[in-house]
Amino acid sequence: MTGIQQRHGNRCTGKGRCDCPWQASIYSKRDGRKIRKAFPSKAAAVAWRDDSRSAVRKQTMRAPTSETLRDAAQAWLDGARAGLIRPRSGDPYKPSAIRNYERGLRLRILPELGSRKLSDITRTDLQDFVDGLVARGECGATIEATVIPLRAIYRRAVSRPESGIAVNPTTGLELPSARGKRDRIAPPAECAKLLEALPAKDRALWATAMYAGLRRGELQALRVEDIDLGAGVIHVRHGWDQYEGEITTKSGRERKVPIPTVLRDHLDEHLLSLDHDGLVFGTTSADPFVATSIGFRALTAWGWKRAPNPRPVGPRTVWVKARDDAFEPITLHECRHTFASLMIAASVNAKALSTYMGHANIGITLDRYGHLMPGNEAEAAGLLDDYLARANTAARLAQLS
Repeated sequence: MTGIQQRHGNRCTGKGRCDCPWQASIYSKRDGRKIRKAFPSKAAAVAWRDDSRSAVRKQTMRAPTSETLRDAAQAWLDGARAGLIRPRSGDPYKPSAIRNYERGLRLRILPELGSRKLSDITRTDLQDFVDGLVARGECGATIEATVIPLRAIYRRAVSRPESGIAVNPTTGLELPSARGKRDRIAPPAECAKLLEALPAKDRALWATAMYAGLRRGELQALRVEDIDLGAGVIHVRHGWDQYEGEITTKSGRERKVPIPTVLRDHLDEHLLSLDHDGLVFGTTSADPFVATSIGFRALTAWGWKRAPNPRPVGPRTVWVKARDDAFEPITLHECRHTFASLMIAASVNAKALSTYMGHANIGITLDRYGHLMPGNEAEAAGLLDDYLARANTAARLAQLS
């Protein structure tokens, strides 16, 4: 049969039945060369050839290029930095996300797979790569972060017929669970105690993270003009990147966050202490706060101290309790989780919470915080009973009047 032939090995006589692979080939006039693929059976080769001939005619399939994964990765990073390649949301990639992608590629992916042709890498190859990371003791979160840039590179390659890649090999990979993430949430009474223990100059910053849910970069970029105490809202207009400076928010959109009374008092006092109209929490009017310095001061205030470490084993500082009544530490990002939990406990609906959190869509809010929302049968029934009781009372009062 034209375009189908069995490829016999050196030790195969070619007589009788054998297990040698079958090769199917079609000619791509657009590329000026043949596209070949091997299969374990003749039937599979014939089926692929029939499907591929149609795909070539429709120009949805092309001959594989000689582009390596390293070449494709560099082109992808250049395109992302220039804003030409974007995620599904349509917003440009944040500089920090691109740096994380580049780090994962440079440290783990490219040393093992960088020289391979992009079109030759299979799902089995990638699964073996993931399994190797697991065997080396990499945690689930690290492995997941490593695979993300691979998915982005192949998603773009599959969408472009000239790449010659029709199947995304990152689909269906089995990854270890990304457990072990610390999601500390402070209850209301503890929030007040944590803030009270802080130095006076830092309370407004931590209170804004805890009672308004701003991200660290949004806190760093917050300006005096963004806080409207009269209207009771914070206008979140920018984020901050340690290398790029002021950037857009993570969602790419501005948003308004309500100021509760417990936060208003902190902000009012802090704004009165400023002698400029620049950054609210900056070391100067133009320079944002340094996160590590803020964190170190908080840990010290909460009763912790740096552990003596004559033989440091890594760059991270080790902290130990300085007193028995030390507070359990919390980070600025965990304050954001605390804000979400407080809003949910206060019965703020998911759509409003999604807007206040600055999520791109409500699905992110539900995936991240859905387990905190009312959902069990007894609680749901109680909420419905309370609503019906209020509605019936209102109806009776209306009839009496």
